Amino acid sequence: MIVGLGTDIIETVRIGQMIERHGELFLQRVFTEQEIRYCQRRREAIQHYAGRWAAKESVMKTLGTGMTRGVGFQDIEVVNKRNGQPQISLKSGAADAAERLGIDEVFITISHCRSYATATAIAVQHTARTG
Repeated sequence: MIVGLGTDIIETVRIGQMIERHGELFLQRVFTEQEIRYCQRRREAIQHYAGRWAAKESVMKTLGTGMTRGVGFQDIEVVNKRNGQPQISLKSGAADAAERLGIDEVFITISHCRSYATATAIAVQHTARTG
């Protein structure tokens, strides 16, 4: 059963400006070490950072939290399967929010180009819960 749906779009130049203006401080506040390593290895790193930003925002929308209520950017991590498919790993406040909502998994899709990055997240509950 679908529990939540979220989508986000961002101009890649905005993320590039934030990285330029705030450098490592911005990267470490928003992205996990694994995400930073992944993006830095890519030819168009800014597009990948922007895609992950959009993914985190869209997941926050599925949780109904935004960047408040105990959920931060570091609580949502985009990891890639061997085939490159992105998937979401929830930690700390995001994992707690998902548990309260009965969310078992969050599916994510990310697209980006020179100008924009977009992501859509779908939060699902695999089994019906009683109570």
